[in-house]
Amino acid sequence: MKSEHFDIKTLKLISNKLDYINSIAKGYYNDNPELMDTIENLARVANMFATSKIQELNGHMKTTNPQGFILSTLATPYSRMKEYEKQKNNEFPPWEL
Repeated sequence: MKSEHFDIKTLKLISNKLDYINSIAKGYYNDNPELMDTIENLARVANMFATSKIQELNGHMKTTNPQGFILSTLATPYSRMKEYEKQKNNEFPPWEL
């Protein structure tokens, strides 16, 4: 028998918190657009995981392509973080012995 690591009640709580994070990021978008957009997209990705798991536990999948949604939504935060990393790496002075 397979042991389940998640329960529906907790997943719904997680989903609600991610919705809250998403709404705050949208509401304060103008404060720091790139950061808030990144947070919003990451919250949407995590929420899709939670939603997919809830549907799986309920025994019926309504979402047709969660993997595609996750990959496409993750693209922007991923590219922004890669660019941020490049900028930070360029800020270090060269090492000399």
